[in-house]
Amino acid sequence: MYRYDQYDFQIVKERIAQYRDQVRRRLSGELAEEEFRPLRLQNGLYLQRHAYMLRVAVPYGLLASKQMRMFAEIARKHDRNYGHFTTRQNIQYNWINLEETPEILEKLASVEMHAIQTSGNCIRNITTDEYCGVAADEIVDPRPYAEIMRQWSTFHPEFAYLPRKFKIAFNGSVEDRAATAVHDLAFTVVKNEAGEVGFRVMVGGGMGRTPILGSVIREFLPRDHLLTYTEAIMRVYNQYGRRDNIYKARIKILVKAIGAEEFARQVEQEWTDIKDGPSTLTDQEFNRVATYFAPPAYESLEDGGAALAAQQEENKAFASWVNRNVKPHRVPGYAIVTLSLKKTGIPPGDISAEQMDFVADLADRYSFGELRATHEQNLVLADVKQGELFALWQEAKAHGLATPNLGLLTDIICCPGGDFCALANAKSIPIAQAIAERFDNLDFQHDIGDIELNISGCINACGHHHVGNIGILGVDKDGAEWYQVSLGGAQGNESAIGKIIGPSFSAHQMPIVIERILEVYVRERTEDERFIDTVRRIGVAPFKEYVYATPIKAQHNAGEDAYA
Repeated sequence: MYRYDQYDFQIVKERIAQYRDQVRRRLSGELAEEEFRPLRLQNGLYLQRHAYMLRVAVPYGLLASKQMRMFAEIARKHDRNYGHFTTRQNIQYNWINLEETPEILEKLASVEMHAIQTSGNCIRNITTDEYCGVAADEIVDPRPYAEIMRQWSTFHPEFAYLPRKFKIAFNGSVEDRAATAVHDLAFTVVKNEAGEVGFRVMVGGGMGRTPILGSVIREFLPRDHLLTYTEAIMRVYNQYGRRDNIYKARIKILVKAIGAEEFARQVEQEWTDIKDGPSTLTDQEFNRVATYFAPPAYESLEDGGAALAAQQEENKAFASWVNRNVKPHRVPGYAIVTLSLKKTGIPPGDISAEQMDFVADLADRYSFGELRATHEQNLVLADVKQGELFALWQEAKAHGLATPNLGLLTDIICCPGGDFCALANAKSIPIAQAIAERFDNLDFQHDIGDIELNISGCINACGHHHVGNIGILGVDKDGAEWYQVSLGGAQGNESAIGKIIGPSFSAHQMPIVIERILEVYVRERTEDERFIDTVRRIGVAPFKEYVYATPIKAQHNAGEDAYA
C-alpha cells in the first residue's frame, strides 16, 4: 500500500499546525462559529445533533493493521469506544470533543492518515473496488490510478472551492463493485484492440434529491491522459456548475441541463488546450506509484478446494459462512474474506475498539497486515490461505464478526440518520435494527437469497437508498418521522434507480412492510430468480397492491392506521 513521502508528511504536519491554531481561536472566542465552520469542514469535522463528528479518509478503502489499531485508540480515548464505517470507505467518530481534535489529527498523521477533503465543496475521498488487486475477474488493478488521482486532487488550488462536493470512483474488474454509475466521475478500466490500458469515462451520476445514473462521455481514454481529461472535466464543471442553488449545484444537474453530448463536446474542447500538458501521466510516474501496490509474498499453494469442501461437509455453520462471506482469489490456494459488521443488534457499519484491535491482529496473522473497507460497510481480509479459513472463522465468530449474511437481507446499508446527523429527517438505525431482528433467521434469509436493503435518514442519500433493491428513505411529515419505500434499485453492472411504491409508513410499520414485499417475491419468483429479477419482470405494481391492500396495524396499538 502507499506510504507517505517527505512531502506528504510535511503537508499534513503544516495543516495540523494551522488547524490547532484555528481551534485555539475558536475556543477563546476569537473566531465565531460561522467563521470557524469552513475551517473545521476542511479538516473533516462536522457539528451534529449531540457532538462533533470527525470523518477520517481511508483512500480507496485500504488500511494497514497499524492504522486500524490507531482507529481503536481514537475510539477508546476520544469517542465512546466505537467507530462507524461509511459507504464511501471512510470511518466516522460521532462523539468528538472539539479541543481534542488537533491531538486526534496528530495521532492519525503518525500512521500516515488524515481527514483532509472528507468534507466541503472539493474532490472527496477516491474510492474503488474493495477486492482490487485480488479479484478473480480483475482486468487491471486500479489502485495505482486511484492513488495518482488522490495525489493530484489533494489541495489542488483550482478545484478547492467547487460548486458542490465531487466524488470519483475507479473500477478495474468485469463486475462493477465500485458503484460507478452513481458517482460524479467514474473510470472503468478497459483495453483497446491493441491491448492498451485505458478508461471508459462516465460523468454526472449521483443520488440525493435528483438521483441520476451517469452518462458515458468517452469510451476509451488512454491512461496517460487520466489527469488531463479529469482536469478538463473539472474546469467545465467549475465554470458552468450552478452556485446559486445548493440543491442544483452537483455536476449531474449540469450534465442533465445541457445534455451529455454537449457536455462531452465542451470537455473535449477544453482538453485540446491541456492534453499534452504537465499533468500528462508518464510511465515513470505510473511505475513509481505502482510499486507501492506490488503483490505480497504469496506462497506456492495447491488449490485447497477439496480439503475446504470436506470441512464444510463436517460443519454446516462454517459452510454457510464460506458460501456467503468467502470469494474466489486470483492466486491459487488463497481466498477473499469479508468480516461482517452486520450482526443483529449492532448498527450497520459500527465496530468497537476491541473489535478494531482484534481485526488488526487477524490482518497480521492471516492477510499480510492489510484490510479493506467496503461500500457495504463491512471489512475485507483480501489474502487468506484457504487452509486457514476454518481457524479464521472460529476466531471471527467469537468476536461477533462472522455473521454469514453477505448480500442477504440483514446485510443492510444504513447511514447514522437522526440519532446523530443534524441533516436527517428521521432515524435510520432503529429501522435497520427492527428489520434485522424480525428476519434474524439465516435459513429464511438464505431461502430469500440475494437482496440489497438500503436505508437513508434524509434525501442526501448517504445510505444509498436509491440503488437498494429495497430502498427506505426517512421523511418528515408534520414533525413526525415517516419512511418512504422504493423498489428496483441496483448498483453494479445493471445499475438502476428504485421506484417509490406509494405513501410513506410510520417506523413501527416498516418490518411488516418488508414482510409483505417479501411475501410477494416468494409468491411470484421463478426458480433461481433473485429479488431484483422478479421486480424487473413483474414491475412494482404487484408489490404496491399487496403492501397497501389492508391497513398495517400497530403491534402496540391496534387502532392506529397503517399508512398515510
